[in-house]
Amino acid sequence: MKKILCFIAGGILLSCFMFKNYKIADPSTYLNDIKTELKKEWPGNRTINLVFHGHSVPSGYFKTPVVNTFGAYPYQLLKELKAIYPYAVINVIITAIGGENSINGAKRFESDVLTLKPDVIFIDYGLNDRRPGLDSAKTAWESMIKKALDKNIKVILLTPSPDLGVNILQPDNILEKHAVQIKSLAEKYNTGFVDSYDLFRQVAANGGKLEDYMSQGNHPNEKGHTLIVNEMLKYFR
Repeated sequence: MKKILCFIAGGILLSCFMFKNYKIADPSTYLNDIKTELKKEWPGNRTINLVFHGHSVPSGYFKTPVVNTFGAYPYQLLKELKAIYPYAVINVIITAIGGENSINGAKRFESDVLTLKPDVIFIDYGLNDRRPGLDSAKTAWESMIKKALDKNIKVILLTPSPDLGVNILQPDNILEKHAVQIKSLAEKYNTGFVDSYDLFRQVAANGGKLEDYMSQGNHPNEKGHTLIVNEMLKYFR
């Protein structure tokens, strides 16, 4: 969102300049156009495409090599949306690839994602971006965000879910650094934002066992995916 700031002295307009108000999109209004479409009945409705781009977690990997498609957050979200919007035709499309990071995801973003004509794109690469590092990841995420927004596609960014090998309560750990960077990108580009990292951190901070939400060290189980879905639903209610 751009705003104009003007300086006035003694009743005289001195100068004005435009600046961007950095903030995360409001969950209650960001997808208003999409929600309007979801409410329409046949024959006035159309298919809504939700694309999930990322690594093994949105792909549905639980205890590798098992892929629990219907227990992962894309299809959990679909089930919840169908309860809210019974007349809607919704495609859940998974372009995520297990083991992939955002650098490779950005390389195939136009060919594998934008060609699908998505209405909303969810991006979830933080867990695997530890290897390429913050700077390379930022460049890749910004590339994908800009290309989507240039086509007026809504974007929702996700921070990483846990890796039990990382102490989620330790300040400034590597996953938290990526979570902070992803949040800053959501603010900069005024996109949607789901803070998966903080959801799991709150569980640990409140004395819960992260193991109860994980199918293996770096993959949530259905209960863990449900935490993420409940946050996503704020954009659709």
